Amino acid sequence: VREVAPAIAAPPGTATLDARGRIVTPGWIDLHVHVYPGVSHYGIEPDPHLVDKGVTTAVDAGSAGAQTFPGFRRYIIDVATTRLLAYLNISSQGMLDQRIGELEDLRNADVARAVQTVEANRDVILGIKVRLSKNLVGGNGLRPLHLAREAADAAGLPVMVHPNDAWEPMDNILAVLRTGDVVTHCYHQSATGVLDRDGQVRPSVHAAVEREVGFDVGHGKGSFSFGVARAAMAQGLWPHTISSDLHRYNVDGPVFDLATTVTKFLHLGLDLPDAVRKVTENPARVVGMDGLIGTLVPGACADLAVFDLVEAPADLEDAHGVRETAARRLVPYATVRAGRVRMARRSAAHTGDPPDPR
Repeated sequence: VREVAPAIAAPPGTATLDARGRIVTPGWIDLHVHVYPGVSHYGIEPDPHLVDKGVTTAVDAGSAGAQTFPGFRRYIIDVATTRLLAYLNISSQGMLDQRIGELEDLRNADVARAVQTVEANRDVILGIKVRLSKNLVGGNGLRPLHLAREAADAAGLPVMVHPNDAWEPMDNILAVLRTGDVVTHCYHQSATGVLDRDGQVRPSVHAAVEREVGFDVGHGKGSFSFGVARAAMAQGLWPHTISSDLHRYNVDGPVFDLATTVTKFLHLGLDLPDAVRKVTENPARVVGMDGLIGTLVPGACADLAVFDLVEAPADLEDAHGVRETAARRLVPYATVRAGRVRMARRSAAHTGDPPDPR
């Protein structure tokens, strides 16, 4: 970015993009996606679903582990137009096969190998990812979380934790987390969520917020509830970052893209400037690139996103089949990334067309 002003005269021959009447923001940052197609069962192609829809930077949240990360780096990260970063899965295999939990066998959780992989890829690995669901860890309880903590501490990096349907309560999970760590899927509705049985935000959650543990949306296929989000936000638990958890099983609905997830938070009462901060400035700080991305100050990377704010009824669905109608919707229009303008691909969520059945 060279200059930001109400009006800038374009030199003759300069390509321009007419964004009058539209919303121009820094390029969006999606803190939770899965973009290792052909290896991870979750994987989707990054560019059609990210940079072509306003997301200039995205973080793959554990699709690859130490065994599979070299291929992820070579064939996905290094060739995508979307700027891709990653949380390394503490499981060396990453997320290969939905039939077998990646941490049922703790031989997969090789701390030394994870640290070696971080050291070889510090420019793109942000931290260590661990999923704690019962069907993913077998009978290993919170042991995978402690191994992830060990690897993260050895590498000097944070942890991102997926707490849904864990063997132990949220209080015990949060006790392991520190400043800079991230709880994703923060509005899921399983018993190990942010709300207790009485619908109150747990004291341990408020304490974690105080010590600057980040709470991230991570909508996903089964990890976002309108009801939980509404109750938690009414008690002051707002998301630090809004992310999609976009992957193969939700790209045709109910997630579609990050713009649809942000639209849900506008519907829930977040104002537009605050919503934009949660996909720009806030995740930029999480990934350690504040001042470079997620902002349009002179000297920052010239990543831009252009959106239409369409004032018309929009049907939205959470991850549990609950449908609500919003009064307006954000629709991607164009993205500027790496010196090129890319016009947006419209998903079924934006066109009213039915999802692709494939």
